Amino acid sequence: MKRLAKWRLISIFAILSLILSGCGEPFLSTLRPAGEVADIQYDLMKLSTLIMVGVIVVVMVIFFIVMFKFRRKDEKIPKQVEGSHKLEIIWTVIPILLLLLLAVPTVSATFKLADVSPMDKKDSDALVINVRSNLYWWEFEYPGHGIVTGQDLVVPTDEKVYFNLISSDVKHSFWVPAVGGKLDTNTENVNKFWLEFDSAKAKEAGDLFYGKCAELCGPSHALMDFKVKTMSRDDFDNWVADMKDVEEPKLAETESAQRGQEIFNKSCIGCHAVTPANGTPPEARRAPNLTNFGERSRIAGVLDHSEEDLKKWLTDPEKYKPGNLMTGSYDLTEEQINDVTEYLMGLKVQE
Repeated sequence: MKRLAKWRLISIFAILSLILSGCGEPFLSTLRPAGEVADIQYDLMKLSTLIMVGVIVVVMVIFFIVMFKFRRKDEKIPKQVEGSHKLEIIWTVIPILLLLLLAVPTVSATFKLADVSPMDKKDSDALVINVRSNLYWWEFEYPGHGIVTGQDLVVPTDEKVYFNLISSDVKHSFWVPAVGGKLDTNTENVNKFWLEFDSAKAKEAGDLFYGKCAELCGPSHALMDFKVKTMSRDDFDNWVADMKDVEEPKLAETESAQRGQEIFNKSCIGCHAVTPANGTPPEARRAPNLTNFGERSRIAGVLDHSEEDLKKWLTDPEKYKPGNLMTGSYDLTEEQINDVTEYLMGLKVQE
């Protein structure tokens, strides 16, 4: 009975693994690749899995053949094969061949994915984005266009996008699961790589991919999310132009929002910028750029983008992201929070 229960448990886990493998969402799952890098890495995953499964199947077949066909029937000692050069060559050569079968495409892919030469060429038209990780938010700078955004990464589809990765505080790791593998952001050196966002797969994901920090960095590590907005090259150029047109902070329209802007300028402007091209050095920026805050898909990377959730965040940010640097840096009444909320939700570059 114990043996039967054990096999039932194994069968249940096998079925669950098969079912859950198809549950990945297109905006988050590594098993639903949405770009050239992701496709290459997915093919390597399939190849390595196929090799492992093949080895397991062959070993199990040999095991059952030996167990049933050569079952001991008497006290005679079976023929000994110790020192057989033929067998030693076989079980030495086969693993080497399997390793070569996996190593050749892996090394080839490694060199291809590490090629960032276009971003270093003079007069290159390659899109380069500087990614800076912070506790617990992300900053994206477009040096070729002179604009900075926070939390929402905006990219064109069907072309290579090159990234410079660095951290302001501790080691983090930049990862867009559906589009490509993770790469660390260090404090002292810049890591470089590229990604490509497939337009057809982006549409399946609603033109919005989820990004994660993949390096344990503190109590809110699991909450250090960002979003990737994808669009055509023409739409991206229009977005860049609209962002560059914002030279002064947007003026609030309603009376409540105007009060909120005054409060923001007294309490928040020291950390948050509301123009995309501020002159503050990257290492001195203390909080996300809020120029287009009203267009974002999430608040603090994890809350729904609504006035209610923004008020919750402003009231007690520590509750939603423990260890964040915003906690305790201001003191606002409920009425002031309502005014600031209305002001922030009105910060839009594109309607």
